[in-house]
Amino acid sequence: MNPHLRDVLLVAAGGALGSVLRYGASKLAGPPGDAAVPWHTFAVNVTGAFVLGLLIVAAARGGWPGWWRPLVGVGVLGGYTTFSTFSLEVVELALHGAGWTAAAYAAGSLVAGVAGAASGALLGRAVL
Repeated sequence: MNPHLRDVLLVAAGGALGSVLRYGASKLAGPPGDAAVPWHTFAVNVTGAFVLGLLIVAAARGGWPGWWRPLVGVGVLGGYTTFSTFSLEVVELALHGAGWTAAAYAAGSLVAGVAGAASGALLGRAVL
């Protein structure tokens, strides 16, 4: 099979699974309610970054085959995490007069996402 086509199919399959996982995570967390901050999206994005950081180290140390990244890194975790929803939530907060909350949510998400990826990578280095 053509490697490019293989990767496209792997991303599609992984993305479908990741989207279902994201939907399930949001259902498990319950309705967002009237929370001032969209914690569902925050949690999904930070946990996804953590898992990707951990997997990058595991793959490098374990000599994983090249197909894992399109399937899991791009597909599953790309479908699970959501930058577009995060972006829309920042805009909606600002449009509803919560400019400081929007700014704090955006900055906090960025810091926590990077910290999640770094923590995953550091954990991977420590235990793998």
